[in-house]
Amino acid sequence: MRGRFLQCRMFPELQAADSPLLQHLNPEQRAAVTLPNEHALILAGAGSGKTRVLTTRIAWLLSTGQVSPGGVMAVTFTNKAAKEMMTRLSAMLPVNVRGMWIGTFHGLCNRFLRAHYKLANLPQSFQILDTQDQLSAIKRLMKQHNVDEERFPAKETQWFIAGCKEDGLRPGDVEVRSEEDRRKVEIYQLYEEQCQREGVVDFGELMLRSYELMRDNGPIREHYQRRFRHILIDEFQDTNRLQYAWIKMFAGDPTGTSGSSNAVFAVGDDDQSIYAFRGARVGNMADFVREFQVAHQIKLEQNYRSYSNILDSANALISHNRTRLGKNLRTDQGPGEPVRVYEAPTDLAEAQWMVEELRHLVRGEGTSEGIPRHEIAILYRSNAQSRVIETALFNAAVPYRVYGGLRFFERAEIKHALAYLRLLENPQDDTSFLRVVNFPPRGIGARSVEQLQDAARAARCSLHDAVSATTGKAGANLGAFVAKIDVLREQTQNLSLREIIDLVLQHSGLVEHYKTEREGADRIENLEELVNAAESFVTQEGFGRDAVALPVDELRQSPASQGLDANLPQLNEPAPDYVPPDAETGETLSPLAAFLTHAALESGDNQAQAGQDAVQLMTVHSAKGLEFDCVFVSGLEEGLFPSERSMSDYEGLEEERRLMYVAITRARKRLYLSYSQTRLLHGQTRYNIKSRFFDELPEHALKWLTPKNQNFGGSAFGFGSGYPSTRHAGGGLPRDLAPGHFASPPVPAQKAAPSHGLRSGMQVFHAKFGEGTVLMLEGSGDDARAQINFPRHGIKWLALSVAKLTPVA
Repeated sequence: MRGRFLQCRMFPELQAADSPLLQHLNPEQRAAVTLPNEHALILAGAGSGKTRVLTTRIAWLLSTGQVSPGGVMAVTFTNKAAKEMMTRLSAMLPVNVRGMWIGTFHGLCNRFLRAHYKLANLPQSFQILDTQDQLSAIKRLMKQHNVDEERFPAKETQWFIAGCKEDGLRPGDVEVRSEEDRRKVEIYQLYEEQCQREGVVDFGELMLRSYELMRDNGPIREHYQRRFRHILIDEFQDTNRLQYAWIKMFAGDPTGTSGSSNAVFAVGDDDQSIYAFRGARVGNMADFVREFQVAHQIKLEQNYRSYSNILDSANALISHNRTRLGKNLRTDQGPGEPVRVYEAPTDLAEAQWMVEELRHLVRGEGTSEGIPRHEIAILYRSNAQSRVIETALFNAAVPYRVYGGLRFFERAEIKHALAYLRLLENPQDDTSFLRVVNFPPRGIGARSVEQLQDAARAARCSLHDAVSATTGKAGANLGAFVAKIDVLREQTQNLSLREIIDLVLQHSGLVEHYKTEREGADRIENLEELVNAAESFVTQEGFGRDAVALPVDELRQSPASQGLDANLPQLNEPAPDYVPPDAETGETLSPLAAFLTHAALESGDNQAQAGQDAVQLMTVHSAKGLEFDCVFVSGLEEGLFPSERSMSDYEGLEEERRLMYVAITRARKRLYLSYSQTRLLHGQTRYNIKSRFFDELPEHALKWLTPKNQNFGGSAFGFGSGYPSTRHAGGGLPRDLAPGHFASPPVPAQKAAPSHGLRSGMQVFHAKFGEGTVLMLEGSGDDARAQINFPRHGIKWLALSVAKLTPVA
């Protein structure tokens, strides 16, 4: 009673119904904030101000004396959300919020176990293993106990242990149905014993041990149930089974019949539950309503983010999900602009259209004012889709940033594949050698690599060349790796670039390795997209689709030197072995060497610098919780969005629809939806059907930028060519398909024959390669080229129309 009196004296001005705390709340928000001390479920729609409701609820409870700061526990899913909540509370009330229990599940469990480390059977200074540390600990354990890692991959064992802990299962609780299950449980038991010996816990252990201590220790449980009279949970739809059980331990009797129940204030949106693959269970919301006999369910449906055409689209789409608690977003901002829908003939044309459209948005064409690039987001279902979009942005010199991930050519699996390809071109590349010498793992440890590096330094040669000087088991393993690379190099002679990459992906072991990883499917998709990148590259750069990757001195002659038409490659019949010169040096490169140069350049220059205004690229999963003035949702095709894996499973399809709902509700002012009739997947052209989600959107809210169901099949290029069609409603060419925007190979421009005045034996100077001697000249006009011996760089073929050569007197 005295505590309540002190609270009232502290904040008398905040207690009235017209309190400043409540002034800026709408009726639903105000009702949620001022609820009595009972269990409540707040269904907070996208953009409805849930963070404001959560923080104001805490401030209201404190200001009205219903609870002291120490009697509140608020659980969030990210540290960022926890910090934002504390910052807002500090601004609302003159109280020290640092002592309050506001944090993530793992953060609060850590705090709890630090306070009761003896009861939890932990050392006072116990350490926490992050995901990578945990994997290393499991590998060390498996090596020590001679566990066959091919049969029981460390990554799979890590998921098994994490899954058991999320379900609250210790090794003795796991159901064993096979010999393989028995062995996994044994490894789990050994891992538990190792962690206990070393005084470490992983993230799953933080939750499980906290739950078990509350469950098994009556005095501790009663203490915390008396202490935390108000428990507030953010993003409740993302909780898993163990987190829900943990909440119930702190809440006490759910029904309140024993008098020990605390008020649980759960805020969430079942329509935004998109993390089932991480163990999130949307059913926890329905269980909470039933088990806690929730009398108060308040729907926050007033949206402060988007215009009604966007919200109508989201509402209509999500209404097709059966298992939802139900709500309808609304706004007072008016209809706004229609949702624009674009149908592209190819994925290349789709990316080019997005680039052109965002340029108009930035310049303010068709809008009241220009939109900053950072307020424009391009969303996609799969990480692999970013590659085509990144290439279009790179070629257009548009700064971009990949949010929550890496650019395509910077992803680990792509860098591994490129390292193998570089070793085919140049076995002396020590950086690439070190990257993949033991990836996938092949028994070459740090000591073996150190021994090899010592040998290379002593002999002053590359690591590749030093392998023969390395002895013992290390030498044998290293020799096997070098032999693998040498065999791959031989096998890839006379193959096209696409065939080379396919062969390397399979025989390097990368694909098999990633099949054992929990999120390996995404990495394999990215590796398959590397094949698409190569396919697009050879087409766009003017190589024939089947151009082969030969050493430079074995390259076939140019079309002109073979007496062919100098205009090759033609649009529909590219010369199979046409090799364009490098634009900077004039050097004639093989398709593989040119592609590796292209990959290096794309990964280097176009990522936006810190603070630079840049377009945002991200998956829809990464976009949750964010908002932008303008949003593009790309690749809306059956099998892509919704994904192929979900289409045969009703629950999976509902999750895909929730994911689309999240994508739509990221947009404030403008929303674009696009799909492509053909898309390059796994090196093959696929013919697509537009996503079923289009049939679930309200027609009044849409504006089709291209006619629905248009037939591009009558194009002069045809469906299978991979080039954009020229057919367009109303005749003429749309802006993005006008000449200059085709994804076709460039036809070499015709110039007058240069009078280079070079002859065999002449000394010349090149800005990059230095001085050299002309060995041979061939061709004429624009196709003339010279073979030159540069002492520092070897013999090179240079196109004389590009290379800047100066005769040396």
